Amino acid sequence: TRQAISEGVPGVLGIHLEGPYIAPARKGTHDANKFRVPDADEIAMAASLDNGVTLLTLAPERVPLESIRALVERGVIVAAGHTAASYEEARAGLDAGIRGFTHLYNAMSPLTGREPGAVGAALEDRDSWIGIIADGVHVHPASLRVALAAKPRGKVMLVTDAMPPVGADSPSYELYGEVITAVDGVVRNAAGSLAGSALDMATAVRNAVHLLGLPL
Repeated sequence: TRQAISEGVPGVLGIHLEGPYIAPARKGTHDANKFRVPDADEIAMAASLDNGVTLLTLAPERVPLESIRALVERGVIVAAGHTAASYEEARAGLDAGIRGFTHLYNAMSPLTGREPGAVGAALEDRDSWIGIIADGVHVHPASLRVALAAKPRGKVMLVTDAMPPVGADSPSYELYGEVITAVDGVVRNAAGSLAGSALDMATAVRNAVHLLGLPL
């Protein structure tokens, strides 16, 4: 209950639903067989957590703009991620209420000279936040510095994208029936795709200082 949380009793403060409304072309290690377009019942379910915050990552080119608006109107924080959106599609999603971008640069259409993509829309927009995985593997430090230079202060957040190896005795875990293993702090599936990270938040902060030269 809200009262229990306010009194410091452990509980769920929020949930991040990363999919299933995402793009097969940028699926990462997600199971594309589960991808779909949300219907009215699923929108209601996604907005049903009344005891915390719901963050939903979706591909704006895969979800009707009216569905994005419906989620936002019901209090869901909507972010773009695992997306192959063009700049125009990402921009339309922002106009419909998308407030952020999940693990910027990773699993999204890149910024190029003639096609800004989702990354370009994220870096250009002054109001949206971006999450970045500062493990030195997911994103090159120079690209992280570009994001810091582009976005207003307070709009860039460290995220871990951490998977079960963090804090565990075993470096391996199972995902969609496949064994995933962390090797030297890098988590990949058998095909070589990054499958989350072995990053903890304290190390992310250290990397922001040591890799990016940021003051504490």
